[in-house]
Amino acid sequence: MGQRMQAAAGCLTAAVGAGAGLAVWAVDFRHRFSRFEQAPDWSVLYAELPLAVLGGIALSLCVWALARRIGR
Repeated sequence: MGQRMQAAAGCLTAAVGAGAGLAVWAVDFRHRFSRFEQAPDWSVLYAELPLAVLGGIALSLCVWALARRIGR
């Protein structure tokens, strides 16, 4: 596999991981956002969302790197 193909595969893997993190975060979003009766919980948006997306990216890139190492 060429260097450009490896770079493209890594970028694609990161994009898929971000999508997976977003999909996991979106499960039951309405319940977590309005868990308090007085006001919405904004930490769901500014804390949980970026952590879920970054976690998905990190996990997918770790799996990709492990698969590359095993494939050699």
